Amino acid sequence: MNYLDYIIIGLYITGFLMLGRLFKGANSSEDYFLGGKSFGWFSLSLSTAATQISAISFISAPAFVGLKEGGGMMWLTYEFAVPLAMLFLLAFLIPPMYRAGVVSVYEFLERRFDSSTRILLSAVFQISRAFATSVMVYTVALILTSVMNIPMWQTILIIGVVTLIYSYQGGMKAVVYGDVIQMIILFGGILICLGVGLNYLGGWSEFTAQLDPSRLKAVDFQSLGLNEGEEFGFWPMLIGGLFLYTSYYGTDQSQVQRLFSAQDMGTVKKTLLFNGLLRFPITLIYCIMGLVIGTMVASQADFRALIPADKPDLMIPIFIREYLPHGVIGILMVAILSATMSSLSSTINSLSAASMEDFFNRKKQLDTEQYARYSRYTVLFWGLVCLVLAFFTGDIAKTVIEAINKIGSVFYGPILATFVAAIGWKRIHTLGANLGLIVGVLVNVYLWLFVPDVFWFWWNAVGAVVTLFIAYMVSILVPGKSSGEQILQFRWERDPVKTTILIGFFILIVLVSVNIQNWL
Repeated sequence: MNYLDYIIIGLYITGFLMLGRLFKGANSSEDYFLGGKSFGWFSLSLSTAATQISAISFISAPAFVGLKEGGGMMWLTYEFAVPLAMLFLLAFLIPPMYRAGVVSVYEFLERRFDSSTRILLSAVFQISRAFATSVMVYTVALILTSVMNIPMWQTILIIGVVTLIYSYQGGMKAVVYGDVIQMIILFGGILICLGVGLNYLGGWSEFTAQLDPSRLKAVDFQSLGLNEGEEFGFWPMLIGGLFLYTSYYGTDQSQVQRLFSAQDMGTVKKTLLFNGLLRFPITLIYCIMGLVIGTMVASQADFRALIPADKPDLMIPIFIREYLPHGVIGILMVAILSATMSSLSSTINSLSAASMEDFFNRKKQLDTEQYARYSRYTVLFWGLVCLVLAFFTGDIAKTVIEAINKIGSVFYGPILATFVAAIGWKRIHTLGANLGLIVGVLVNVYLWLFVPDVFWFWWNAVGAVVTLFIAYMVSILVPGKSSGEQILQFRWERDPVKTTILIGFFILIVLVSVNIQNWL
């Protein structure tokens, strides 16, 4: 990097500091954490996509597809369940929660059950999300350090402090509109890498001629995820992924908070539809980028020699450093910083919202001025926690990332089942819901410790089914009660047009994935 790259990065940082000041002044919970419910579907959809297409995706997924041993286009199977998950959220889970008018998704559970369920799930979310985010910051900072030629601690501070300042000042509006800008920059960075890589290979035809065909297989209908080496089978990725994505998008505060920020229910539905349609095309493009740059690595010994055998994730950063002109390097560094800051800002805001709503203001006792002050304190607190944890993640980062993915799947299924019970099974009472949640989590822990051959995607489905079964049986056999507030005027939200689009898109992405080895 030279002075031009650093100037571009400096201008980007300055712009985001100004963004926070632009939206400064939100005081109420609806203003600060929900942006005054002023967002349209397009900005919310891009904001959600920005947090999903993280720096880890931009760096690690292409390396998996193009370089890592045992990798390839099977990465696409991660996307199969997304349209169907959006369909379930649109028809069942999100409408009653949106109409409840809550800021924290866990408040919904207290209204249906009691405070113990709310506090437990909110605490789990806050601790696990803060730790996972700190690992993400550390991992990206480690990779950026190799390109930007600045110390590790400075990279972490740049990411953390800038994000913290504009999130602290501007609340949800700064987060969402910042995400929109960051999504545009990141997608532009993907296209730049793809175009430059094709140019170095001599064009599309030369790329396909040199491409390793073994990396094109994307779908395996035979593997069931019940034995070692069957991690990317069609059925575990579809069924387990359906439970995982439904829980993540529908019960995780960092994601649901965006939906609660929508102008109206129509905006929520459009956002869910667009979420279901947007992820796969973006994933497909950065997977093809991974194939292109991986083919460069295979064909150019000098490039291959620069990438440590045990660190394939350095493929994209080294490509940027060695093959792009100055100025463009700065733009690509901004793209990676954008993706990281997008994920971090969303986390800080949602952690603050959960802390305020589920702990400090659970009984709505704070006035507007107190609420505004405490909200900013909690943003500052969680930002500093994520930043400090990032410094102590250390060399165990890769192990921790894998562990965090598994920890998420231990909890996602049981948490989803608890929300489904709250909405769809009036007979399930508080004791049943809590015991079901605990047993579901324990069953998943048992699978993790004693049945290691079962692919962790399955835990999401197993935990959900066990939780619902135990919750229902306990509610039948043991006397109990819920909070008494009936918030469940439940009805299926029928939308034939959106249903047809999402099911059709699911079929389309499976067909594209199955046939991609014939098209490239």
